[in-house]
Amino acid sequence: MGSSTYPPFDLGRLLRTVFDPQPGERLALLIDLPEPQDLPKLPFLNHPALVPQRYGYEVFYLGLHNGLLKEFGLSGGQLYAYRTTGGSNLDLPEDAYDLEGRRYWFDEHIYPSYDIFLCFSSFSATAPLTAKAKQFGFRGATLHGLNQIILETGLSADYEEVSRSTEKLRKGLTCADVFTLEFRVGDQVFLLSLATSGQEAQKSHGICRGKHPDVVNLPAGEVYFVPTGAQGEFPIRLEDGTVAVARAEGGRVVEFSLLRGDRQGVDLLNEKIRVDAAAGVIGELGFGTQPYPPSGRDIQDEKILGTIHLALGRNDHLGGEVSPEKFRIKRNATHDDILYAPFKTPEIDLLQVVMERQGQKTVLLTHYSPAPYLLSLLA
Repeated sequence: MGSSTYPPFDLGRLLRTVFDPQPGERLALLIDLPEPQDLPKLPFLNHPALVPQRYGYEVFYLGLHNGLLKEFGLSGGQLYAYRTTGGSNLDLPEDAYDLEGRRYWFDEHIYPSYDIFLCFSSFSATAPLTAKAKQFGFRGATLHGLNQIILETGLSADYEEVSRSTEKLRKGLTCADVFTLEFRVGDQVFLLSLATSGQEAQKSHGICRGKHPDVVNLPAGEVYFVPTGAQGEFPIRLEDGTVAVARAEGGRVVEFSLLRGDRQGVDLLNEKIRVDAAAGVIGELGFGTQPYPPSGRDIQDEKILGTIHLALGRNDHLGGEVSPEKFRIKRNATHDDILYAPFKTPEIDLLQVVMERQGQKTVLLTHYSPAPYLLSLLA
């Protein structure tokens, strides 16, 4: 998957490359906290579970107020904390607090007042912020899971180059009809077929300029599709190391079965898709495009060349049809990434990924390594 060296992190360079902010634009920062009204106490400064929030304050908030707001001619720079949602891409609460402990309403006070948002959170807010960006016309970046490795590598990358290399891979994969994923766990092999029906491939490349409402992931660097169908089986690794097998029919997972480990987590997954069929929809197939090092955080690790990821559930922020309204229970309206990488899923070997386009089959990856076709696209 390669490696690369990076220059020291430069907040000004990152903002300039990603947003090209214009004088007079208004910027705000968002974080999530278990008790957001405690923001004036800066509870994240020494809390091991609130690392993204600490970096958001120490590196970005203080960096902006130590001259960068003035350098770019920006106004604002306020920091707001909202209550932790507890799930990936769940809708945000209606209110937030500032550093003085004052309470504000997102739709009434915050969203209409800024042009650019930076969000540092424990749980991804990309989907809800994308929906609000379309409604209120702002741009933004989500940096959930930010840590020191990400700061020194993924956020120190040249985003002009990230954009160029990602576009090369996007062009090489676009309009694919079907992707076949072949996995192995021990002596068992699993096949998953994902239909993409010739759709235009999309990309996360970290560029968010102009007046077009959009919210990007940082770090960036992936090509992705919204599957139109799914059939077969694929293994997944739960956080506790349990390995389950998901059986897909008609574009969604219809059953999880235990392969090894603890049955309790598998039972919870089955209950979730029983109650909310939308939670089982395979809503994304993504390919990493960059030579980043592993960070221990999916927001960067899913962007590494050689990795792939699937996602279950909500995908309206990607152009899909699975929105929060499709779920019976609000807390189930998540977008849950399933990352396959040798450092994240060592029990699961990705034997190969094959793309079928206009009747021609092309191997893209073997054992988490780019096949000659992908390497030729980057040459």
